[in-house]
Amino acid sequence: MQIRKKITVTYIALSCFSTLLLSAVIFFLFKQNNEYYFLKRLQDRAKIASSIYYQNDPLKTRYFQEFKKEGLEELVEEKDYVLKVNGENTFEYNTDLHLPPDFYAEIMKTGSSWIEEDYRYYYGQIFKESGQKYMVIVTAKDRRGNTSAIYIVQILVFGGMGFLILAYFFGRFLARRVIDPMARITKDVKRISASNLHNRLPDVEGNDEISDLTKTFNDMLDRLETSFEIQANFINNASHELKTPITTIIAETEIMLLKEREIEEYVNSLENINRQASKLGNLTESLLKLTQTGYDGTKQVLDVARMDELLLEAKASIDTLFPDNRVNIKLHNIPEDESLLTIPCNRPLLELALNNIISNGVKYSDNDEVFVTLSADKSKIKIAITDIGIGIPPEDIPYLYEPFFRGKIASKYNGYGLGLPLAMKIIRMHNGELQIQSETGKGTVVNITFHKNNIRNSNLKS
Repeated sequence: MQIRKKITVTYIALSCFSTLLLSAVIFFLFKQNNEYYFLKRLQDRAKIASSIYYQNDPLKTRYFQEFKKEGLEELVEEKDYVLKVNGENTFEYNTDLHLPPDFYAEIMKTGSSWIEEDYRYYYGQIFKESGQKYMVIVTAKDRRGNTSAIYIVQILVFGGMGFLILAYFFGRFLARRVIDPMARITKDVKRISASNLHNRLPDVEGNDEISDLTKTFNDMLDRLETSFEIQANFINNASHELKTPITTIIAETEIMLLKEREIEEYVNSLENINRQASKLGNLTESLLKLTQTGYDGTKQVLDVARMDELLLEAKASIDTLFPDNRVNIKLHNIPEDESLLTIPCNRPLLELALNNIISNGVKYSDNDEVFVTLSADKSKIKIAITDIGIGIPPEDIPYLYEPFFRGKIASKYNGYGLGLPLAMKIIRMHNGELQIQSETGKGTVVNITFHKNNIRNSNLKS
């Protein structure tokens, strides 16, 4: 069933229920009110009937009779009976009355009572005069109440039916008001595909759910468009970077195969092919690592490692690549409690990320000093990597995490523009933060922070 129909049916059902409930309450209150005032009238007649019975003076008796006839509204089939009470549980019985014993017992016990049979009410009350008790019973039919009840029921039935008909149209109107904006959004979204991701949903004024939904869709389209652009840029750059060494290798081999060469020429050609093949291998490995890392580290977090040990291992790897490096790792601020330095992680990947960032500091500072500072407390682990190299221009900083991006200043150094994006993904995979502050010609500071409450440890055995 469509949501439009569901809203209409739900509105009608709720309207029907509320109408029935309101009708029942109105009918109950009407009947209670009618019953209360009719019994009050019977009580007045019971008092007059007892007064007439007590009087020995014919004038007073006639007065009460005239008052009852002229002063009180006539009741239908009104009758009254006065029964003499002989004892605690005995009284004179009138054969014209066919009432249940419980009715009499209740009058004798409490002093008054009433019952209703087929819209005929019986009211009984005990009166005492000159030491003698009397039971006065007054009865009459409440035809007006019966007629009024039928009239009220008719009003409620026909009024309820009319209201339900209105509820049907109101429900459809409400459903249309609620669903039409969503239908419009659905129609607009269907027109958007990979070929026109630049299109956006029209803005909706207000702060309601429809406005939030429109903004959410537009935000999602912004992310999708950015993702598609990054993917296309990545593929184009990767194709270009891979094509260059492959083209060089093919050209080199074709030239060597054109005719016989001297041994020295073959050696030079093989050395060039080896360089290009090594470049191709390194580039392919970097691309594989970049694509294999994701932002969801659930499956990758397998190890537990101390951050100081990871830094020392990264330093050992850098010593192999840059034997004359001047990397200085400062560990004098680390706490004695080794648990504060421990982090659940994918050890090889996290070591690779640290290695890439420190290597960048060494490379872009021309082997000048690079300081690595580690600190930790109960809430976080922080690593600061500082160099005094060429720095990064402000206009390049927003693009540092895009694969294959090379700044103008950094273009004279060997690289593919994959190290920092890979490091960023690995750190984010471990729920860490990476921040870069730099000034051209003065150096760069890279801050890596792992907050303890964000570090994932769902795969660790307790």
